[in-house]
Amino acid sequence: MYIKRPSQHIQENALRPDDRRTTKRRHLIYYLRVWQLDNHSPLGHVVDINTEGMMLISEKPVPTGEELNLEIRLPDTDGELKPLNFKAICRWSDKDINTAFYDSGFEFVDKSPAEIETLQLMIEEYGFKD
Repeated sequence: MYIKRPSQHIQENALRPDDRRTTKRRHLIYYLRVWQLDNHSPLGHVVDINTEGMMLISEKPVPTGEELNLEIRLPDTDGELKPLNFKAICRWSDKDINTAFYDSGFEFVDKSPAEIETLQLMIEEYGFKD
């Protein structure tokens, strides 16, 4: 898997300076799948994540500006998958350096304090240490 540098995204999908994230995203030790709940289909895999948003890699582009109901299924200590449901807006989507895939940036919306805590715990447990 190859990830583009921000300067490699095409200009029409470029973010304005005030739209750029301010919190560092973390790569995870698991290649977690993200599901679109409205049609119960896999959307892609998490590339990096923080409590504000995530980057996803997928086989199809994701329409920008749409609010999606998504789910990540996290393994618990017994090996069971525990769902983490959330809403996110796709802010940009562009071809990956490997042109068979697309990278898409998402911003989480309507986060409750409990969801933020769950995300933070997931990042601490499954994130690579800096």
